[in-house]
Amino acid sequence: MTPRLRRGVRLTYDRTRRTHVLLFPEGVLVPNATAAAVLELCDGERTVPDIAASLGERYAGVRESDVGDVLARLVDRQVVEWA
Repeated sequence: MTPRLRRGVRLTYDRTRRTHVLLFPEGVLVPNATAAAVLELCDGERTVPDIAASLGERYAGVRESDVGDVLARLVDRQVVEWA
C-alpha cells in the first residue's frame, strides 16, 4: 500500500509563516517539520519503506515504524489515504 494526499488536499509552503501548510476542504493544518517531510513524499507510488529510506538519506535515525505512526495520524485527520 502506498500513501497519497486525499483528493482536494494540497501541501504548500507559506513564505510569510515560513512553514508548510496543508490545505483541505475542511480547513488548514500546519504540520510540524517531520509530518511535512513525510507528506512531501506521499505521492501514491512510494511505500512506507520507500519513504523511510528517502528520509533516512536526509535525516539520522529514521525508523519505518515512526513514518507509519505519522501516516496513521494523518489518515485519522483524513488528509492522507492509502492507494
